[in-house]
Amino acid sequence: MARSTMRPVVKLKSTAGTGVTYVTRKNRLNDPDRLVLRKYDQVADKHVPFREER
Repeated sequence: MARSTMRPVVKLKSTAGTGVTYVTRKNRLNDPDRLVLRKYDQVADKHVPFREER
């Protein structure tokens, strides 16, 4: 079965400037803007906001 374009794969990059990334999916209907999630940054050793990259 083909993947839907409604839930694309997005790359989340740390705002701490460490270069750490996460890969996830998002729903375009619920989150049309760039996604921002607070996740753990292993290099900074704390939780920081991760912003969607394009």
